[in-house]
Amino acid sequence: EKITNLGGIGDTADVKSGFARNFLFPQGKAIPATKANLANFEERKAELMAAHKEHVAAAEARKAKVNGLNIKIEVNASDEGKLFGSVGTRDIADVLNSQADAEIIKSEVLLPHGVIREVGQYDISLDLGHDVFAEVTLALVS
Repeated sequence: EKITNLGGIGDTADVKSGFARNFLFPQGKAIPATKANLANFEERKAELMAAHKEHVAAAEARKAKVNGLNIKIEVNASDEGKLFGSVGTRDIADVLNSQADAEIIKSEVLLPHGVIREVGQYDISLDLGHDVFAEVTLALVS
């Protein structure tokens, strides 16, 4: 699969040994670039590309369910608009799943500034994998 800052399917990249040994190899995201592995990869390339296209199609289908969706969460807040608690990725994913039945997991919800602690309207990005992103609008009301 495509890995950010490293490349796509079939690309070779130089990475530190610890990154390869502890993350890429155990997750099945990469294999050592030996002659035997490269020859084996070339034989299986069509199969791997077909599987990748299926994953992209599934991500696009999920995007179609949630992209542009307006969701509303009622929260307890003070008179100044500060929340008693916060709204995080899990809360947003749960509301999206209940409203759109899109099977969003909390790691797909991108909150670059951390959890939300104030009432208001927010544009939330979703990284659905395989370079598929969706945007939803979140309204927090007290």
